[in-house]
Amino acid sequence: MRFEDFRALIDDLARDVPASFRAGIVAIEVSRKTVPHPLRADVYTLGECLPLEWSGDAADLQSRIVLYHGSFAALGSQGDFDWRKEAWDTLTHELRHHLEWRANQSALEAYDWAADQNFARQEGQPFDPVFYRAGERIAEGIYKVDDDVFIERSWDRRSQDRLDLTWHGRRYQVPLAPGVRTPLFLHLDALADPPAGDVVLVLARRPALRDLGRRPHPEQRRATVQRVDE
Repeated sequence: MRFEDFRALIDDLARDVPASFRAGIVAIEVSRKTVPHPLRADVYTLGECLPLEWSGDAADLQSRIVLYHGSFAALGSQGDFDWRKEAWDTLTHELRHHLEWRANQSALEAYDWAADQNFARQEGQPFDPVFYRAGERIAEGIYKVDDDVFIERSWDRRSQDRLDLTWHGRRYQVPLAPGVRTPLFLHLDALADPPAGDVVLVLARRPALRDLGRRPHPEQRRATVQRVDE
């Protein structure tokens, strides 16, 4: 289905959503992005509910819902695919997320804090080294904040000079420069099917007694991954 036809389909489906379910939804948008799952090949994120700034009362939360045409098209290319059913299921699923945000203020506050910390990271300002854990948990040790994906690994000085990594069903090796100091936020380049934002490998220090009550300032670097042939 073409992008323009998909956008018209979403507009049509949105008109069928009861007004009470749309309270606080400022926009239902269609993006051209393709958003791959960080581990599983042929799995894509079809939509998201993105909370906006709020006054401090979760009941006043406003959100926008985004559906990703590129992800729908990627799944549609794999075979039989009911665009209308999948679009309706995705739209209502994201509406439920909005209602859950409004009902759980503590979770909303945590995500809002994580988004602020991620912005500080992007701007090169100090940030909490474990902020991403307050984002969306996608799989064990994998988190998402805004468009960025964080893959957490434990690390110590006895570890090897490269790490094995799976991204969207493909295997890679991540080279590590000598003198790795944790915590390290390693921005990964050259991944196939990258997300809209960053993929960051977080090398976390294994907990030690000396770490109680302190938050070391993380270092940020870039690394070009190497594909491992099957």
